[in-house]
Amino acid sequence: MNTDNKTVTEETKKVSSITANDIADYLRLSDPSEKDLNFIKQSIASAKEFIMSKTGIQDEKELDKYPSFISALYVLCADMYDSRSLYVDKTNLNKLVESILGLHDRNFL
Repeated sequence: MNTDNKTVTEETKKVSSITANDIADYLRLSDPSEKDLNFIKQSIASAKEFIMSKTGIQDEKELDKYPSFISALYVLCADMYDSRSLYVDKTNLNKLVESILGLHDRNFL
């Protein structure tokens, strides 16, 4: 577990550099099991897909252009871990995530 007092954005500058261990630290898991880390890896992939579908971004590499997506990814992964599900409840979306994704929405249809 990461014990220094850096913020999420100080530790991680790009969405692509977020690891399962980063999320485990954010979740305050002191000794995550292999099962936890595998679930977190899947939740990272699901969160990235959700962000891309919600904003209309087509290329995962483009997520790195927007530092605000880092926070959204952490919150989405935490929500998935708390509910132990690998989908995002679109009817009950976290307000922070909704606001961040709304800033970058390209789906105007």
